[in-house]
Amino acid sequence: MTVYAEDIEIGQSASYTRTVAERDIQLFGEATGDMNPVHFDEAYAATTPFKTRIAHGMLTAGFFSTVLGTKLPGAGSIYVSQTLSFKAPVRIGDTVEAVCTVTAKEKRRVTLACVAKVGDTVVAEGEAMLLAPGRPKA
Repeated sequence: MTVYAEDIEIGQSASYTRTVAERDIQLFGEATGDMNPVHFDEAYAATTPFKTRIAHGMLTAGFFSTVLGTKLPGAGSIYVSQTLSFKAPVRIGDTVEAVCTVTAKEKRRVTLACVAKVGDTVVAEGEAMLLAPGRPKA
């Protein structure tokens, strides 16, 4: 799906929901090389403030990329920047909902507020800026 720059409006939003599985953490660790024991070693994680293993923060932030690259604006969008704040941990089995809402638009440059929640708890938030694709010329 693609929402062309000409059709994007302030206040428009899209979301992606995913339950984080063990396999997601394994694949993310392998793909990025981030094998921090807080993600992989239950005994180690028990000694941290989280008391159990948690998902990589960037895995959670990746759900914003899913929204932007597949839904709003979707295919053809170019990620320019992203600010992030991690507010709470995501644990294996948690269902994360990532929502991105258009807050500003200037021609093809679009700014979106991004919030990820587990239930009512905000786990990550930030602001994304991207270039939305223009409508193809006929």
